[in-house]
Amino acid sequence: MPDRFCVVGLAAGSNIDLLAKQVEEFHPEFIYYSQDYNQDEKAQACRGDFGSRFLPVDEIAVHSRVDTVIMAISGGAGFSPTSAAVRAGKTIALANKESLVMAGEIITGEVRQHGARILPVDSEHSAIWQCLSGEGRGVSRLILTASGGPFLNYSPARLKGVSLSQALRHPSWQMGAKVTIDSATLMNKGLEVIEAHWLFGIPLENIQVLVHPQSIVHSMVEFVDGSVKAQLSYPDMRLPIQYALFYPERVSNPELPRLDWNNIKRLDFEPPDIDRFPCLRLAIEAGERGGTCPAVLCAADEAAVGLFVEEKIGFVDIARLVEHVLDQHQVIAHPGIEEIMAADDWARELVFKMVNGDS
Repeated sequence: MPDRFCVVGLAAGSNIDLLAKQVEEFHPEFIYYSQDYNQDEKAQACRGDFGSRFLPVDEIAVHSRVDTVIMAISGGAGFSPTSAAVRAGKTIALANKESLVMAGEIITGEVRQHGARILPVDSEHSAIWQCLSGEGRGVSRLILTASGGPFLNYSPARLKGVSLSQALRHPSWQMGAKVTIDSATLMNKGLEVIEAHWLFGIPLENIQVLVHPQSIVHSMVEFVDGSVKAQLSYPDMRLPIQYALFYPERVSNPELPRLDWNNIKRLDFEPPDIDRFPCLRLAIEAGERGGTCPAVLCAADEAAVGLFVEEKIGFVDIARLVEHVLDQHQVIAHPGIEEIMAADDWARELVFKMVNGDS
């Protein structure tokens, strides 16, 4: 929809091939990629014929020409540019859940102070946002749905033998490695519970998770009178992205698939098994403890998932490492940015020490 949007800047990590194609298509004024690729021929090509200037991602996010920042950087790396965009009073279409999980109290406070807006892009939070449209304060519960991932029916013994390639095959969504593996462990759903708490101001104890393998009901809101509103759609991330970009307008898009009700025979729901998938429990407990605990959770999980991707640990070791780090952490209540970042560094270091036999 080039008549509605102009791409001012694009940021990538190491996916230089895709960045080069997007630069050729959209001609952004600014680009960012990992400094490790600064001298790479492909990276230079990104800056070549179209005159795109290299600019740090935080500076792209606050640039005067930018109205809306789509924050889709996964993991803790998304925290700094999200915080910068909030302080600059931007509208942020947020797909990076770690920013609010790590520092929800700080981020939401800065949103109010600087007049920024956070519009959720995750399908579950977009669904809740849509269900809350036009409603007052009569919310009783938020119900986040989860596909259950590729190992929904695996036994504990079978989970121990899960391979990286298996963990990267999500049944409903195509996502990056970190989010896909977090979905397989249900850590992603735990992070979404904490994010929903900060986005919608609902107590953690009033946020429930249900496993819904069909991924058609993206989330639900229960009201004090017992009524429940749900948002349903074909599982395609373009829809929540479009909803955030055009809000409050709904726009027709013939490229988005529609549900075929003649082929939908059933919609199943069941409670998650936190014994087989302890990451969900660990995330909710970290959210309840508050302070620096959610930041430690994010950092430990990111480090552990990275080690799993490198095939240095097993699938079930992710939860084991995260739980050990959380058990060792001395929580700081109402932390500042420096304390959050120190907790992040400490958690990552402890994970690596444990795997290397130093702890």
